[in-house]
Amino acid sequence: MSGTIRTKGGRGRLGRVLSGLAVAVGCVLFLGGFVWGAVLYQPYTVPTDSMTPTLDVGSKILAQRIDGDEVRRGDVVVFHDPLWGASPMVKRVAAVGGDTVACCDRDGRLTVNGEPVDEPYLLPGPGGRTIASGQDFSVTVPRDNLFLLGDDRHVSLDSRTHMEEAGRGSVPRSTVVGRVDAVVWPAKGLLEPPTGFAGLPGGISRPGPFEALLTTVAAGTVLILVGAAYGPVASRLTRRRSEGTRPGAREKVGA
Repeated sequence: MSGTIRTKGGRGRLGRVLSGLAVAVGCVLFLGGFVWGAVLYQPYTVPTDSMTPTLDVGSKILAQRIDGDEVRRGDVVVFHDPLWGASPMVKRVAAVGGDTVACCDRDGRLTVNGEPVDEPYLLPGPGGRTIASGQDFSVTVPRDNLFLLGDDRHVSLDSRTHMEEAGRGSVPRSTVVGRVDAVVWPAKGLLEPPTGFAGLPGGISRPGPFEALLTTVAAGTVLILVGAAYGPVASRLTRRRSEGTRPGAREKVGA
């Protein structure tokens, strides 16, 4: 009998150790995920409806902190240029330094260096036809600059509006403070990759670590809950076993 008691006690101690370890690891993952996210991402609120339907006005977004040199065509970026306004703005990169960006070809598409770009995220115009811009233009983007457009080309005030200014409407790469990776409210998750730009030199950006970050936080949460639940569950099971082995309980079973 004494051997049985020691075995049960050993199991109990092992369970407590494992549950404590699970809670500790879970806390590291949970808190580490949030710290990781705070280092890599900056939250923003979309200020206008110029990026609909991709980003609705008032949406809460996460922008990965990047250097302007990392920006590629098709990226949705947060930038701050005093010539455009006092607050950070959100637009899509249509062309980079050295590109000639023009609109529109016979199918109403944007062209970059003569190559047409499919943009499935654009809103259809009057009559249901989707066109990349309601105004024709052709601009060669200065070196180290970016030509930026909103996804709702009917209302967006973007590089087309500033083409008479220095830089032909483009902004320096140095004005970029982040690349939008995900929409957290309403919960749309990761942005769709801009595949229309994938065939151009340099390709498109890879998604940031948003999904890995979520997985880390979720795993930490599960471990904390499982570890914290072990104690009450184990105590309840032990109590039930004790009640089942009492003499009175055996008599009732025999009766």
